[in-house]
Amino acid sequence: MALFFFSMQSSFSRSRLALLAGSLAVAATAQAQNTQNQGVITTAVPILTLSPDARSSALGEAGVATSPDANSGYFNPGKLGFVQYKYAASASYSPWLRNITDDMSLSYLSGYGKIGQRSALGASLMYFDLGTIDYRNGNNIAQGTFSPREYAFSVSYGQQLTDNFGVGISARYIRSNLVGTVNGNDARPGNAAAVDLGAYYSKDATIGTGLYNLAFGASILNIGNKITYNDVENPSFLPTTLKLGTAITREIDQYNKITLVFDASKLLVPSPYYEAGVLTNDPRIVAKNREIANKSIVSAILGSFGDAPGGFKEELKEINLSTGLEYNYNDLLYARGGYFYENRDKGDRQYLSLGLGLRYQVFGVDGTYLVPTGSNSQNNPLAQTIRVSLHFNLNKLADAFDENGAGGTSGETPPN
Repeated sequence: MALFFFSMQSSFSRSRLALLAGSLAVAATAQAQNTQNQGVITTAVPILTLSPDARSSALGEAGVATSPDANSGYFNPGKLGFVQYKYAASASYSPWLRNITDDMSLSYLSGYGKIGQRSALGASLMYFDLGTIDYRNGNNIAQGTFSPREYAFSVSYGQQLTDNFGVGISARYIRSNLVGTVNGNDARPGNAAAVDLGAYYSKDATIGTGLYNLAFGASILNIGNKITYNDVENPSFLPTTLKLGTAITREIDQYNKITLVFDASKLLVPSPYYEAGVLTNDPRIVAKNREIANKSIVSAILGSFGDAPGGFKEELKEINLSTGLEYNYNDLLYARGGYFYENRDKGDRQYLSLGLGLRYQVFGVDGTYLVPTGSNSQNNPLAQTIRVSLHFNLNKLADAFDENGAGGTSGETPPN
């Protein structure tokens, strides 16, 4: 955990220390209990594992194979070649850990522009504001304040190779500034560069008497260098993640559609080494985990499929599952529900998500509300989490380009 990569004679206020630890762990309680759940995988910048927009959040964090939109580059840049508008933009906002504090938030801006019949260029900015932290020494004397921040800026490109298949790539710069200077103890901000790779397949089909769209997606996200704060001997892996997913849309009639989505994801970083009944600060355990932390990026990715101390059974526990259902009335009103599951031994993030959406001409809005389940549902910091996204879609594809690929205009209402 990035929080523990530095040591100081001064200390945070206790409430803020717990809060920062929780925010970095994303699920808050589960990942902080490393003495109980020794197999929990921790990385730098874990906020990059969350869906920042309300639509995907409402679908249980599924997004690798959902229909393309302005947020496609975050989950799968391969979808960008299939976007339906010449230009689109989206802004999302979520108060973070609102049951505990009122000054933390996650913000996300994204958009794209078509640059041909079969390609699009996108960009996004994720900004995580961790509020203000009060430093105090052992005598509870104020030692100043600090405002930790993390952000990631990305540029994405997607190309449709055939009528049904496309690929894409993203490049990302990440900066994690978690701790300031107190009594001469200086922790440097962490910096990293990463790339995403994605592929997307979509095909309309008639099955029996029904009309369907079948979509499949795959992506590997956040392939990049390890982040170092002030301890160069203990670098932290980025949350490199493999995502596989599908989305099946059934056209009930000309006004009603329903989509079932399913994603599976796995961190491609080393599993921590542990032994049952042996404390994590045992010299043998510490030495082994330091050796694991110094693995190369390629070695870590390739080895992540078979390095869990509990063998194949534990490897299966490291797969997170996301599923959701989206109902669409006349490309105007949307109702969504989803569920996210993470094994109890690997973090215990489990929650139901509910959402609504509206599209009207060039404007759209989505909202999501999370309901934690699982063993820590009563006191889960994610309780009452809301996420809101605004969408702006300009020029439907049919009128956006002429036969030579030049831009056009359209005053018609675009489809979703």
